[in-house]
Amino acid sequence: MKVEKMAKNNKQKNNVVKLGFEEAIKELTNIVSKIEQGDIPLQDSLEQYEKGMALIKHCRDILQKAEKRIEKITEADVTKSKDEKPVKKTEPEEDVPF
Repeated sequence: MKVEKMAKNNKQKNNVVKLGFEEAIKELTNIVSKIEQGDIPLQDSLEQYEKGMALIKHCRDILQKAEKRIEKITEADVTKSKDEKPVKKTEPEEDVPF
């Protein structure tokens, strides 16, 4: 029985990892609705809860990767800006009568 549960959990984690962020959020929302309605047996509620926790972890991982990517882009942009020579703004010459 314990081996079957471990195999089911591994399969569930693999399925969760394949989901994109929006899909994972949608799945999480569905799970919360099911549990809140209270129409499912306790064992199913626990399984849904476990899946929900896996989805939350997956979403956090996705968000952390996105945050790191944004930081890299920002750092690269700042570095690029520092390396560029400032461009002097030239003001238009005024017509000065002589």
